[in-house]
Amino acid sequence: MIEVYKIVSGKYDTAITPTVIISDTHKTRGNDLRLPKSRLKYDMRKFNFTNRVVDQWNSLLNWVVTANNT
Repeated sequence: MIEVYKIVSGKYDTAITPTVIISDTHKTRGNDLRLPKSRLKYDMRKFNFTNRVVDQWNSLLNWVVTANNT
């Protein structure tokens, strides 16, 4: 989760990090930086890093996701 935090908050160079899209829908539950879960057909993409961490990231509390440091 620390790596996802660094990618989302811009701590890493965007040229070398995997692409992480922040969802623009605002629901009443969850954090402000929710990641959309994509439905993929092939196993090669299903088990990719960016797709595996979505459920855990979206379950975090808002104060954890928007913290100033790790």
